[in-house]
Amino acid sequence: MHELGIMENVRALALEQAGQHGAERIEAITLRIGSLAGVEPEALRLAFAVVMADSIASEARLWIEPVPAECFCASCQRPFPATAGCCECPDCGTISRDLRRGRELQLASMEVS
Repeated sequence: MHELGIMENVRALALEQAGQHGAERIEAITLRIGSLAGVEPEALRLAFAVVMADSIASEARLWIEPVPAECFCASCQRPFPATAGCCECPDCGTISRDLRRGRELQLASMEVS
């Protein structure tokens, strides 16, 4: 389960940022996760509870902000949803090689006190 390793990295980053801002407690963490990031949100939730235990984030809430995959069609000059990872433009049928969104895995925000 690579989600455990991902969450350990999130913990390290969150604790570092909290320390830089003099926070005594992390109330909430928001992660932005793309639909093609290869991460299982429920596995992340389980890993979050384990990894954050015994830290200033032990009572924190985890919010997951999903990011749908989106490609850009060079022929039509506009973005389109890449449903199920398919990068074929629904209007002209051109295969796009320009994936604009969907692979994100970011610590988007934190609430601290």
